Amino acid sequence: MNVLLRERPRPDRVRALPSAWRLAVLTVCFGAFMGQLDASITTLAYPALRTEFGASLAAVSWVSLSYLLTLTLLLVPVGRLSDALGRKLFYVYGFAVFTAASAACALAPDLKALIAFRVVQALGAAMLQANSIALISNAAPRAKLRTALGVQAAAQALGLGLGPAIGGLLVDTLGWRWVFGVNVPVGVVALIGGVFLLPRTRECTPGLRLGLTPLKQTRVRRGLLGAGGGYLVLFGPLVLVPVIMAARGSSALASGLVLTTLPVGFAVGASFLKLRPVVGLGLAAAALAALLVLPFEPALLVPLLGVLGLGLGSYAPANNAQVMAAVPQKASGVVSGLLNTARSLGTSGGVYLVTSAIALAGNAGHAEARGARFAFAGLLAVCLLTVGTVIRPRSHSVQDELVDEPPAPLRPQVGPLVRGHDQQSSAHLGQLPGEQRQPRRVREVERETAHSQ
Repeated sequence: MNVLLRERPRPDRVRALPSAWRLAVLTVCFGAFMGQLDASITTLAYPALRTEFGASLAAVSWVSLSYLLTLTLLLVPVGRLSDALGRKLFYVYGFAVFTAASAACALAPDLKALIAFRVVQALGAAMLQANSIALISNAAPRAKLRTALGVQAAAQALGLGLGPAIGGLLVDTLGWRWVFGVNVPVGVVALIGGVFLLPRTRECTPGLRLGLTPLKQTRVRRGLLGAGGGYLVLFGPLVLVPVIMAARGSSALASGLVLTTLPVGFAVGASFLKLRPVVGLGLAAAALAALLVLPFEPALLVPLLGVLGLGLGSYAPANNAQVMAAVPQKASGVVSGLLNTARSLGTSGGVYLVTSAIALAGNAGHAEARGARFAFAGLLAVCLLTVGTVIRPRSHSVQDELVDEPPAPLRPQVGPLVRGHDQQSSAHLGQLPGEQRQPRRVREVERETAHSQ
């Protein structure tokens, strides 16, 4: 049993490579790609599933709903278990569970069995997603953290963008079972890579109590709200644009080509743009404002969706990096799970907002166009609210430089110490025992050395 619960270290040759952290990020990207691919590919199999099992659309929709609900419920608890037992351990086992469940889905004899196997598959996906950001945060040097998280976000966007095209191709050629079977070979490769390329957990938090202490930090709360808002704005158009194009009489292929510009823009923005978060959200808001008032012509939709993707893509990794930098490594699994939970809730919220706006428009003439305007107005409002999460109030200026605060037990008596105005108190602070004087950047030093494990 101890062998099964023990993380295997990377080979010395791998750990000694200057690019070892890049190999770890690449391994995590496999899980990021597969998770988003599976989320966007399944809906393409709905018609074939209805024909195969003679089921209604409502019944077939539980193939997706069971997966999403299970994933959302398990992300934070699995993240806490990972902090206690090892993030690499859970990530590798997550690949094993996800791959085995995918094979079972491909061989499912009936709809009930397929839904049950999807629940197990969601368990594996939760073990992957709850640890993806934490593993990158601990493996990459601090100076490269934003770049590494941008690559992971680009892998997610790539899976999201390729899902509809790959799903349609598989259903039309090999059949619906290969929508799930395609995960098996990719999962096997990723499982091997996880064992040999991922670093061991540097610091575990014993016990199984679910501590949500990071939520006390304003930066973490704002970051989680921002992650949910960003993914709501990202996923809303993925539902809305096909409706707009279908109302124009466009083919499914044409709709897919127009829609692809959004995840492609997201991938480019996440990988190459290093904009401030407020600037990225500003680009997204400008694109949504234009979509709200301009005609729904493909010549306009393509560049505007691209700009929307660029803005959201530059914002997402920067937001994630700020959240992960605000917490110690021992809590990174829980915070990673919270971030992915916020993303999942944002995804569901985007679908709900768009479908509600279309339903609000009714069935009268030009209802689709009116519903699309309502939807873009709602997405713009959410984007502007998300801007509020990255604008922080200015702190009051202090004439002289603040020095480190004393330990908590002495803080009410001594208070903030200002060099130049309280030299005597500063001298008292210098007389404190060395173990009580904590440096400001302890977390940064820990993270800078984590990738060498």
